[in-house]
Amino acid sequence: MKKSKFSEEKIVHILQEAKSGNSTVQEVCRKHGITTVTYYAWKRKYNGVEVAELKKMKELEAENAKLKRLVANLSLDNLILKDINSKKW
Repeated sequence: MKKSKFSEEKIVHILQEAKSGNSTVQEVCRKHGITTVTYYAWKRKYNGVEVAELKKMKELEAENAKLKRLVANLSLDNLILKDINSKKW
């Protein structure tokens, strides 16, 4: 998947700029070089999110991924130990 040239923080700032009402959505899109379809996709995904909330969400996602890897490794170790323990020597 292609990585966006805009960070999530920049996306939130663009959405807030359009929401402020000083310019239309089309003007904001033209200014930042995005399509209106992209704007509305971002709006659907990031509507009402602040930059601080985004940072906290990234931290939680990273911690969640770390915990998932830890559980997977421990489950694999447990399975190996059960397999070894079940064989008769």
